[in-house]
Amino acid sequence: MTKRIIVANFEYNSQAYEAFSKVKKAHLAKQIKGEQMAVVTHSEGGDHQFLIEDFLDFTGANKTSKAGTIGMLVGILAGPMGILLGWFGGSMFGASKDAQEVKKANTIFELLGKEISEGKTGLILIATEDDNRPLNQLIMYDLGGNLYRFDYEDVEEELDKMQQAQELASEKAYGDLVNHEEKPNEEENN
Repeated sequence: MTKRIIVANFEYNSQAYEAFSKVKKAHLAKQIKGEQMAVVTHSEGGDHQFLIEDFLDFTGANKTSKAGTIGMLVGILAGPMGILLGWFGGSMFGASKDAQEVKKANTIFELLGKEISEGKTGLILIATEDDNRPLNQLIMYDLGGNLYRFDYEDVEEELDKMQQAQELASEKAYGDLVNHEEKPNEEENN
């Protein structure tokens, strides 16, 4: 059994909602062992905001969409780190579906930014898979979507690194702001 974070994208946004419903049914039928699931939309207009449209915590822990792993993932992706690291810029995130470009997307952040492009809606699922065939059937064959699987522990490690980098960047920005504000006062006193 492997715990994974699974990303699915579709040609039509409505298919993400359909997948959400079907994955929920597959979980109830014990075909899939889900933990959390969300329908996520990448806003249009260049602001690169990711909105959690629908969220389900299968564990019964009643985690909110923001407190869970999916919420942290989306928060980092759509925050200043996503823009700072260029997950939305340049040729890497063009509109094409070139297989070589997908292979270059080494992190889940890069893949989400590319595969759930502006105006598109996708699905993020945290699940433990004994057998990947039920989800493959549902997403790829029944709905015509694409699936990308990431090892949960690898994503957790990426999340930790991104959160640390974001905290350091915030501390540095705050320190620079404080230092900048103090300098004019020092010059006035001289």
